Amino acid sequence: MNTILKLVLSAIILISSLNSVAQKTDEVCYNPNLVKDTSKKSIKSMAYAIVNGDSIKINYHSPGVRKRIIWGGLVPYDEVWVTGAHDATTLEMPKAFIVNGKEIPAGKYALFTIPGKNEWTIIINKQWKQHLATEYDEKEDVIRLKVKPGKNAHTERLQYFIETNSSNKGKISVAWEKIKIELPFVIK
Repeated sequence: MNTILKLVLSAIILISSLNSVAQKTDEVCYNPNLVKDTSKKSIKSMAYAIVNGDSIKINYHSPGVRKRIIWGGLVPYDEVWVTGAHDATTLEMPKAFIVNGKEIPAGKYALFTIPGKNEWTIIINKQWKQHLATEYDEKEDVIRLKVKPGKNAHTERLQYFIETNSSNKGKISVAWEKIKIELPFVIK
């Protein structure tokens, strides 16, 4: 895909996110931190990127900090979390991809994490249609990866990002409050 088309698509996404109305449950917000935040509810959100004409999508609900204690409070340490709110966060990959040396088939997956004070576990699970982590089954995990959380500027609403480059390498990151974690991948 040429650079001009990528720029046009990026502009459309940005304009869409600025015009999103967060209070409507049927609309999707591409950047929950750009909308005027008057909702106490989690905002239905999406992150996506285009790689070689195919789109990678992450669908999630974006909760807000709202002056709450997040880590070890609202989100307990050492427990499986949907890494968002409500339904499990879903990852749709159009082609097979590699995470930490393991090839994962194209498809739709759930993304979970287990936050810790000094280390997090990122989980890709086969059962993408789940509510919270109540139906989570470790036997359905495709991969688990330990990562160190990094510091980040305050991010009021949880937000996912997908970064890619021309060599089919990329990373999925999620930022919330003052923490950011990253999951590197390679598209086959």
